[in-house]
Amino acid sequence: MTRLLVAARGSLLAACLAACESSPPGMVWIPAGEFWMGSDDPRLTDAHPRHRVAVSGFWLGATEVTNAQFAAFVRATDHVTLAERIPRAEDYPDVPPDRLVAGSIVFTPPGRVASLARADAWWRYVPGADWRHPEGPTSDLEGRMNHPVVHVAHADAVAYARWAGARLPTEAEWEYAARGGLDRKRYVWGDAPLVNDAHPANTFQGRFPGHDTAADGHAGAAPVAGYPSNGYGLYDMSGNVWEWTADWYRPDTYARRPPRAVDPPGPRDSFDPAEPGVAKRVQRGGSYLCTDQYCGRYTPDARGKGAPDSATNHLGFRIARDAPAP
Repeated sequence: MTRLLVAARGSLLAACLAACESSPPGMVWIPAGEFWMGSDDPRLTDAHPRHRVAVSGFWLGATEVTNAQFAAFVRATDHVTLAERIPRAEDYPDVPPDRLVAGSIVFTPPGRVASLARADAWWRYVPGADWRHPEGPTSDLEGRMNHPVVHVAHADAVAYARWAGARLPTEAEWEYAARGGLDRKRYVWGDAPLVNDAHPANTFQGRFPGHDTAADGHAGAAPVAGYPSNGYGLYDMSGNVWEWTADWYRPDTYARRPPRAVDPPGPRDSFDPAEPGVAKRVQRGGSYLCTDQYCGRYTPDARGKGAPDSATNHLGFRIARDAPAP
């Protein structure tokens, strides 16, 4: 009996060591399972109806890809992000030639906002803004190498993922992982907005868009893993920066699915009635700009969207990988 117990313990230890050795660095195994995807919130009409989804096991980055990780990718590949390239005139025929300069979109709160319906009042295309210069050419990454990389277009995120031997998660995988085993909860951490009177994610407090009180500890992006992880050991699945997924965006995606979908890959094309003719990819998780006063989409059921060639200073990504279970 003693020999059998010792042998069993030895086998278990060997299995645990093998699992640790096989775990991709910085990634967490998300076990297979089923959950209720979507929402019945009347404000989130593009997340209707709530439906049953089965997801196979996969690996997911414990955090959003950081500036340090993206810098290693750029050094290895000489990748030039879309924000660093001069836009081609044929791609933007309505833009005057003198406005075709490399840059990206930066959150720039005005001194005064008459209406929250005017989102263009706090976004500005800034020449010279890119992942190395988040706020524009006079900014840099000093002290921010552990922050999530931003100003990455969808193709930039895909290029990094391929270099890392990975991919972007599907929208179904992302929501399943974000919930961390807490099915049909309002937030990633449960149903209450605070945990022990503390803000459990990097979102916006104060009067949007001009005054973030930083009651959660940060105004703007925060270093990754600065807030508690969810049930799967994933960080910043709510707030900090929006994250690209692999899926095309359609508001009727869920309505087209069967009552129980298995590893849904997303639609084959995109349609956004707000901007017909502009294809978009799904973004998830919300950002440090999300506030119940304006945008409460830092919940696991909420869907974001963006043109694949768009990039901002509150948009990043994390990677996924198919691999044998540990």
